[in-house]
Amino acid sequence: MSKNTNIHDECEQFDCAIPSSRRQFLRDSFLSVAGAMMAVGMAKNAAFAMPLEFTGAKRSSGSTRSYTVPPTDGAQIDKDNDVILVRWQNAVYAFALSCPHQNTALKWDERDHAFQCPKHHSKFQPDGAYIPGSGRATRNMDRYAIQVQSNGVIVDLDKVYEEDSDGTQWAAAVIHLDGKVSANSKS
Repeated sequence: MSKNTNIHDECEQFDCAIPSSRRQFLRDSFLSVAGAMMAVGMAKNAAFAMPLEFTGAKRSSGSTRSYTVPPTDGAQIDKDNDVILVRWQNAVYAFALSCPHQNTALKWDERDHAFQCPKHHSKFQPDGAYIPGSGRATRNMDRYAIQVQSNGVIVDLDKVYEEDSDGTQWAAAVIHLDGKVSANSKS
């Protein structure tokens, strides 16, 4: 059994749980995360092969995605790019897939024509507006900048707007359809 021979300023004791160096802290943290990943079913070799910076894929600057306008009212979810594309009452919106409360992936409920967070049950209207009294969210869904393309729309994944802090851009992040795709509301 090895003993820690360093006395820490914080506790003034030997054998305390405080790591003696940044390197030891990072090592212990990595081992804890790898252990947790194995506990939820990840293979041991995959858990220990994970890089230390696995917080998610970083999009490069200038990331845009093209989509065709949905033919009818409803939602299309692009899980690969974390985008929800909605056509609703002659308007098209692009939303971030995650709930603004704790980033849980939202689900579209075709029966209620609303989004719902499966974690805390927040509900949102098809235009992204939070339905008061439902769940724990405190704001509307985040919208991506969207603009007209010749046969559809382009969503700018680098420009995401929160209604409470980017109100003007959030409100403008919509395309209004007048029987066809039109450019009367570019964002």
